[in-house]
Amino acid sequence: MNNLVIPSLQQIDQASARFLEITGDHRKFAFTGAMGSGKTTLITAICRQLGVVNRVTSPSFALINEYRTRSGEVIFHFDFYRIKSIEEAFDLGYEEYFYSDAWCFIEWAEKAAEILPDDFVRVNIEVLPDNTRRVSVLL
Repeated sequence: MNNLVIPSLQQIDQASARFLEITGDHRKFAFTGAMGSGKTTLITAICRQLGVVNRVTSPSFALINEYRTRSGEVIFHFDFYRIKSIEEAFDLGYEEYFYSDAWCFIEWAEKAAEILPDDFVRVNIEVLPDNTRRVSVLL
């Protein structure tokens, strides 16, 4: 397991660059963490590092957003906070996304744990008492 500490929002870009170094060639990420821990913020910064040209926003209501990088790569950003059952993930056609070559970032991944392929990198964000974030990456 790799740990990354983000002292403040001012270091988010450096942290996202380091995250991509740590994770290497991996393209599938399952994020967990408490509400307000910074999942969307970190994913937004990672998308900036990857060269996303679209505005990155939380897909809370749509459940999934699609972004493109300057080089044309596709990134899928999921937010499973509002799903009430795993059937909703099935209705999305999750396999098309999870088993593609595209980048995938899932927030609230614990709600879909039973359908996540083994190649997803598990990422947990924890807010520490001093308000820094500890990002634990399990490759």
